[in-house]
Amino acid sequence: MHAISSISQFHRLLSLPEPRHPLVSVINLKESIFLKDEIWNGFINRFYCVALKREARGKIRYGQQHYDYDKGVLSFTAPNQVQQLDLQNVECGSGYLLIFHPDFLLQHTLANSIHQYGFFDYAVNEALHLSAEEEDDLILILYKIDKECQHIDKHTQEIILTQIESLLKYSNRFYERQFLTRKNHNSALLTRFEQLIDDYFNKEVQGLLTVQHIAAQLNLSPNYLSDLLRVHTGRNTQQHIHEKLIAKAKEKLSTTSLSVSEIAYSLGFEHAQSFSTLFKKKTNLSPLEFRQAFN
Repeated sequence: MHAISSISQFHRLLSLPEPRHPLVSVINLKESIFLKDEIWNGFINRFYCVALKREARGKIRYGQQHYDYDKGVLSFTAPNQVQQLDLQNVECGSGYLLIFHPDFLLQHTLANSIHQYGFFDYAVNEALHLSAEEEDDLILILYKIDKECQHIDKHTQEIILTQIESLLKYSNRFYERQFLTRKNHNSALLTRFEQLIDDYFNKEVQGLLTVQHIAAQLNLSPNYLSDLLRVHTGRNTQQHIHEKLIAKAKEKLSTTSLSVSEIAYSLGFEHAQSFSTLFKKKTNLSPLEFRQAFN
């Protein structure tokens, strides 16, 4: 596995001149030519990348649905994610790449808050499909960042990071729009999500139900699923799982004579104490206190 460690190295691999700033760059894809190099067979970037692909042709297909947000496609990758590029089937097309090194965030609030933007861990097929107006908003921000890279002084970092933060906040807004406007597709997905949880707890449980497991069953990344659920229901995946788990626990406590330990194991817990701790946290009662209320 190869590593692309610096912005300068990435520029060279795209046949571009040295970046104006060593830690941040806006790349015009029309000006880029990928060098033939074995590095593309498997590599990781040591920096963040926001890719805006312009004028993607054709409609985007998700499941059984087609969507018309094909003017611009925005995707995000965080440092150290494994990637692969097939040079035989790649076309730069038009668009922009914003790349910035984690070191550029040091001593700025974004160094901590950037981890709140879950879309850096979305899968490629969960990209953001922009309307023309949304695309224009983001391109304007990229233009401002690129322009500021020409004037490196004591104000540069703060000004550029303010623009990057704006871009991420806009992206959050646009993703929420995407979650809401794909109502038919997402409604079917939410129904299947609820069914998967029900099915899991209605059969012999094999360990605790995890966010990763349920997301994999839906062919979604864990972060994308949680963000989608949060927009539509106000709760993330883990909260939905806990809600169903506690409901099942209450049912068993009130209608069976199973011990607390037996109920804990039947719900996938290895240790009864872990179950009791979660139950009390969610209900303000211990499992035994809850059971006694029915006696």
